[in-house]
Amino acid sequence: MKIKLTLTLILALFVLAACSSTPVIHTDYDRSANFADYKTYGFFDNQATDKAQYSTLTTQYFKDSLRLEMNKRGYIYTEAKPDLLVNFNAKLTDKVKVTNSPSVGVGVGMGHPGYYGYRGGHYAAWGSYNFNTTNVSQYTEGTVNVDLVDPRMKQLVWEGVVVGRVNEKKMADLENAIGRVVGEIMATYPFTAGNATPKVIEK
Repeated sequence: MKIKLTLTLILALFVLAACSSTPVIHTDYDRSANFADYKTYGFFDNQATDKAQYSTLTTQYFKDSLRLEMNKRGYIYTEAKPDLLVNFNAKLTDKVKVTNSPSVGVGVGMGHPGYYGYRGGHYAAWGSYNFNTTNVSQYTEGTVNVDLVDPRMKQLVWEGVVVGRVNEKKMADLENAIGRVVGEIMATYPFTAGNATPKVIEK
């Protein structure tokens, strides 16, 4: 399984770790999968963050963060037929937000918020003036997925997704940003190695 992921997409992770609005996290898992069978894990080959002949630092940051989280839950890393394969993905999507707000000018002076600043107080609207102001804002939304796959069944058994607005001003440390986002996603994973009983995740 090969995923297309660019450095620009990775930079979107900064907002997911430290954005002005709280990131939204969604998770789900296959109820028919026996999680008691999963004790070891590995990674998919040929990550899209790799160059043709070598692994990039971005790939390494992802793998280091995911190893830390999987190890915390008792899973053992192996390259020899692991019970689970870990994969990740990220994408950027341009969004447009349109809002309407009423500007009412009934019996009020020219200093009322309903009047546009460019009029400079030189003239007022008529008494029953009522006008809806349309505000259009553009922003970029980043989405990061972490997948756990049963390689024997070739089937996804758990997915964690985090969505948040991208704010490049908060980009500073790629390694720590990836670690924080991976940690947030994996905090929603309800299983431990060899245990089929999911724990309750506090929200």
